[in-house]
Amino acid sequence: MLPEPFRLHRRTDFSRTVRQGRRIGRRDLVVHVLLHDDRTDTQTPAIRTGGPRFGLIVSKAVGPAVVRHRVARRLRHICASLAGELPDGADIVIRALPGAADAPSAELERQMRSGIRKLGATDS
Repeated sequence: MLPEPFRLHRRTDFSRTVRQGRRIGRRDLVVHVLLHDDRTDTQTPAIRTGGPRFGLIVSKAVGPAVVRHRVARRLRHICASLAGELPDGADIVIRALPGAADAPSAELERQMRSGIRKLGATDS
């Protein structure tokens, strides 16, 4: 389970991350990352608490409701394991592509880690 401080909830946060952040596509996922330092938006105060925040987009293209919920649970579990490795000011949106329904969890984690690393969002 992904703790509350690590979740993106508001539509504006999702939109800002997808539009202003950097993006990289993988076979089964698209990773969008907006680092706190990347913000070009000076009118919105950058008041944050907690660690990096994650948002998931799992559309009907992935499959029926049971499959979408299973994919979302697996992605939330992966996000929870990555939270300690990312800077506090990171907003990350993961968009699941149709192939995510059949991909093993280890492969989804590999793709997510690879995308986040290439976008320069890791603390190390």
